[in-house]
Order: sequence, then C-alpha cells, then structure tokens
Amino acid sequence: WFILQYMSGFGNEHVSEDPRCPGALPEGQNNPQVCPYGLYAEQLSGSAFTCPRPTNKRSWLYRILPSVCHKPFKPFGEGHLTHNWDEVEPDPNQLRWKPFEIPKVPQNKLDFVSGLHTLCGAGEPRGRNGIAVHIFICNTSMLDRCLYNSDGDFLIVPQQGKLLITTEFGKMLVEPNEICVIQQGMRFSVEVFGETRGYILEVYGAHFELPDLGPIGANGLANPRDFLVPVAWYEDRQVPGGYTVISKYQGKLFAAQQDFSPFNVVAWHGNYTPYKYHLENFMVINSVAFDHADPSIFTVLTAKSTRPGVALADFVIFPPRWGVANNTFRPPYYHRNCMSEFMGLIKGHYEAKEEGFQPGGASLHSMMTPHGPDADCFEKASKAKLEPERVAEGTMAFMFESSLSLAVTKWGLHTSNRLDKNYYKCWEPLKSHFNPKCK
Repeated sequence: WFILQYMSGFGNEHVSEDPRCPGALPEGQNNPQVCPYGLYAEQLSGSAFTCPRPTNKRSWLYRILPSVCHKPFKPFGEGHLTHNWDEVEPDPNQLRWKPFEIPKVPQNKLDFVSGLHTLCGAGEPRGRNGIAVHIFICNTSMLDRCLYNSDGDFLIVPQQGKLLITTEFGKMLVEPNEICVIQQGMRFSVEVFGETRGYILEVYGAHFELPDLGPIGANGLANPRDFLVPVAWYEDRQVPGGYTVISKYQGKLFAAQQDFSPFNVVAWHGNYTPYKYHLENFMVINSVAFDHADPSIFTVLTAKSTRPGVALADFVIFPPRWGVANNTFRPPYYHRNCMSEFMGLIKGHYEAKEEGFQPGGASLHSMMTPHGPDADCFEKASKAKLEPERVAEGTMAFMFESSLSLAVTKWGLHTSNRLDKNYYKCWEPLKSHFNPKCK
C-alpha cells in the first residue's frame, strides 16, 4: 500500500504522521502525559540545546517503543572500516583508483554495513573534528539489522544500483545521480537490488548546510526546495529471532539486540531529518566572458569548520553545462592547493582525463600536490576552436574537498588492489612549448 512520498525543503520544520494513525502528533506540546495511540515521545537532538536558533536541530519522534529498549551493546567486527590514519606511511603522490570491485553473491555476501571500506580521512570522532571517505560495495540487503552513526553525518553518493533506505522518519529511494544525507544518530537500513557501489563522505562535528551565495544573490546552485524529506512510515513488527542495532561509536562498531523493529515511529515533527537531492536540479553557474570562476561555484553542500570561509568538507559536482569563455583554456587549469581533493565519477567521462578515470573509481590529490589535465587534454584544448560547446554531457563527476590533510588507509593503498600505479604517466608526455623568440 505504501507509495514513496516526500516533503520539500532544506532544513525546514516538517510535520508528518503515518496516515494509518491520524492525529498521532500531540497538539500544542511535545511531551504530553499520555501521547495519542499510547505512543512514547522521544527527542532526537542534532545540536546542543543552547545553539542559536538558526543552527538548532532537533526532531520529536512518537514511537511504539522507545529506542532505549535493547540489550547491552557488544563489540562488532569493523571489517575494513577504520579511523586509524597511521596504518601506512603518508603518500603525497597523485593517487588514482580503478573501479572498486563488487564481489559476487556466492563468493561473498556483503550488505551495506559489511561492505563499508574506509579509503582516507583525517581527524578523529572523539574530538568531534574530522572526516572520512568510505567506499561501499554490497550485493545483498540488510536483513533485520540497522545502523546508526554516533560519530557524525553520512553523505551517501550511489554510483551503481539504487538504495531503498528505511529510516526512523520514513523511506527514501536513492538512485545514481542522487545523493542522500543520514545525519548523526539516525537509524537506517539499506535494501539493494543487485550489485551496488558508491561513495560516502563522513563528517565528524559539523552538519551539512547550503553554501552562502554572496554576490550570486538569493537564487542559484542547489535550491532549498529541491531537497526531499521522507514522510512518516512505521512497522509494528516483532522480531523474535532478534533485531540487530549497530552503532558506529568512536570509530568502532557495536551491536545490540532487541525483539522489535526500530522503524516504529508513527509520527514526527522537527528540522533534524534525513534528506535526498537529485544532482540534475543543480543550477550551474559558469563564466560567460573569459577565464575560470573558482570551482567553489559548484558546491552543493558544505560542512563549515570553525574558521570563517574554510570548509571542513565541501561536496562539489561538475555537471553538464555550456562552455563559452573567450580566449581561454577551458578545462581545469594546473593547480596546487591548500585543500585535499578527493574525486569520484558517477557516470560518463571526466573532461580533464577521459581515459583512466572511470565510473566507480576515484582519485586523491593531496595538499599542495600538483594536478591538472593530462597531456592529451592539454594538446586538444590548446588547439580547439573556441565556440559554444556542451561540457560534460552525459557525465557526473564530484569532489569531496577538505581543509584537512587526508591520510590513505592500508586498504586504499594495498588491500583493495585497485590503486593505479601508472597514474603519473598521464602527465609524462607534456612537453615544453617555450620559444623565447615568439611572444
């Protein structure tokens, strides 16, 4: 009977109740002596109580049983999930990975949790300051188990296969070219429909928000109305065999057993929710005269650091758009940067490296490590006839950019066996065109 529905708006105060229980939300107060339908009231706080109103995040959940009803948590194997950034020596080289392999089901059953593999990161969750980049590769759905992240927020970017995500707030279907954010503490379970792969940006200590627009004005980039929040949906389901609640806590996994589904929220209200966004809705802004605007104009979401104007992490995309700049080398320029740049490719061919950088793969250009177009791209763009052209048609590349210096894990450098050790060779054919007699 259930049809996926959503409410619109980024950071809005939303109100939702499952239509099977009309009037489940208490009127006029959050915590009545007796809630409608005999429900329990439970607040989920995503910020300190005393945060200024614009940054104060909380939701009230009205549920059949409170989430406190579980057996004690016990350690649970992390697999390839880690926040140990000292497993291997630092590597300042330009790094590129071939598409990460998804195991076949008879060979190795992996669901979303067991398929989490940490690629790189910095900082640590106890100090509430840092990020991690994970790859998820899975081939089976989570059955009678859910995950919640005590350490921070997950920004999930599916690349192959769609995700049906059940949360305490309702259900979301997230397909490639969409993203979703599951914020700190929210319980969720992931159903997949075959071989599935994608990327996760985890942020400790800050929530994602829309970037300030400054001189751009009131409109543009990712518009608030295009962010979608699920509507309330509950199941009153007993699980005699045991339902497993997995907590990611201080970088480790722990599991607790309970005998009922945690997705028993009949109604909720608040501004602290999971949400999804379709990348095709991004309103691209670009140069229409000459030179490049900085890639910050492609920022979808940002998690701010304590330093003004410096992001703990930005989520940036490079969508299809028009290129019209006059007398300009149009691909990305050669660059060294005080930020760390992790790139992934959802589909298509990235304009600066049409070979080698593949959907489901990744690259990392670390702080002050030079990077830019490969030799073939440079030669073509230097000689191209400059007329209006479509850039990145049929492509969607993205970047996780951070002010932190990211360390790569042992899995990323060795165990995954996906590191492209010939990446540096794409720049070797670059040759000098210098002629002191020709201006």
